[in-house]
Amino acid sequence: MSIIAVALLALVLAATNCSAGSKSSLNLLWPSQRIVGGEKTDIEQHPFQLSLQRSGFHSCGASIISRKWVVTAGHCVGAPESSYRIGSGSTSRFNGTLHKVAKIVRHPKYDSLAIDFDIAVIKIEDEFEYGPSVRPIKLPERELLAGERVNITGWGATSQGGSLPDTLMRIQVPIIGRKRCVEAYKQVKPVTERMICAGQLKSGGKDSCQGDSGGPLSANGTLYGIVSWGYGCARPNYPGVYTNVVYLRSWITGITGV
Repeated sequence: MSIIAVALLALVLAATNCSAGSKSSLNLLWPSQRIVGGEKTDIEQHPFQLSLQRSGFHSCGASIISRKWVVTAGHCVGAPESSYRIGSGSTSRFNGTLHKVAKIVRHPKYDSLAIDFDIAVIKIEDEFEYGPSVRPIKLPERELLAGERVNITGWGATSQGGSLPDTLMRIQVPIIGRKRCVEAYKQVKPVTERMICAGQLKSGGKDSCQGDSGGPLSANGTLYGIVSWGYGCARPNYPGVYTNVVYLRSWITGITGV
């Protein structure tokens, strides 16, 4: 099967699975769900990190932007608000404080096949109580340049198709310039201005994948990207693709006031 045929099959599978933030083992063009090649970290180093849970199970990551509002990926939501809970303040994906969801707003231009405009905001019923393990992340003023280092965190699987870890994981990778990323994916799907790319382009080995979807790509306490999609996990020449938060910041502010 050609790479284009595989990608087309993957797009169909992604459209089926993306609302739960999950993927088939055959789905090489994944909504992203895991940290590969990372290390254990502590929630106090990333206090904006959240677990988006559906029907009692971790399905995606998310980030605190205010006492009431959360940012995640558009492909992580799609079910009724009552299906979800937000877990905060814990290094373990099992032990966080759970918050009921009052409102979910997915970007009106979200495209499940192109995985474009892949962003949603969530309002919780109560409020986050700020402390060492619960703090908001700042929204960006600019897009990062190629080569700048970013952190990616989450409870996603540590190998393609693997199980989810109990402990929050972190990797640090460089931003990949859009021109190089567009070239890398030219036979798979378009990389748009709503996307930024990061990873070890030549060597692979460090990436996000299953379970990390919706989580933060951050630097210096600022949310520059949201874990979105990629071709396989940690593969050489195929960097991870992330929602470009600065491009969509005005939309976030219009909904949340942040």
